Amino acid sequence: MDKESGAQDPELTHFDSDGQARMVDVSKKEDTFREAIARCEVKMLPETWRLIKKGGMAKGDVLGAARLAGIMGAKRTGQVIPLAHPITLTGVNIYFKMVEPQTVEIEARVHTVGKTGVEMEALTAASISALTIYDMCKAVDRAMVIDNLRLIFKTGGKSGEFKRKE
Repeated sequence: MDKESGAQDPELTHFDSDGQARMVDVSKKEDTFREAIARCEVKMLPETWRLIKKGGMAKGDVLGAARLAGIMGAKRTGQVIPLAHPITLTGVNIYFKMVEPQTVEIEARVHTVGKTGVEMEALTAASISALTIYDMCKAVDRAMVIDNLRLIFKTGGKSGEFKRKE
């Protein structure tokens, strides 16, 4: 793998030799510590941003609800991504950064000790957090944009470490 670009070997592991979708067999892999970090942003009107910051949304604590939704999303990734393995997660943390005047940056950090990585869990957590922010604020701002969902970092397993240059 090219550690900088994230490009994998030319083989797509979720397809068999006939091109049919398959779940990768990880039974012979070693358990290792695995971590992944994903980020995305929700861009909104400055007034929406101010309402979130001061806790003034009618539906309640936007970031608290988004944090819980992101954690729940990470835990359910194997149920919504067809070829993702169900994974026992050992930690999920969601962080928010209010960037003036109109962006909420979301970071999801996911950990496990297991046979397969948690990249999909981190990406799912960040996206579900963003969707929850949208849902809780759509009454005042339907023009919000969820943007730039990406893997920032992953470690563990045969492919080693990936770190995006930002």
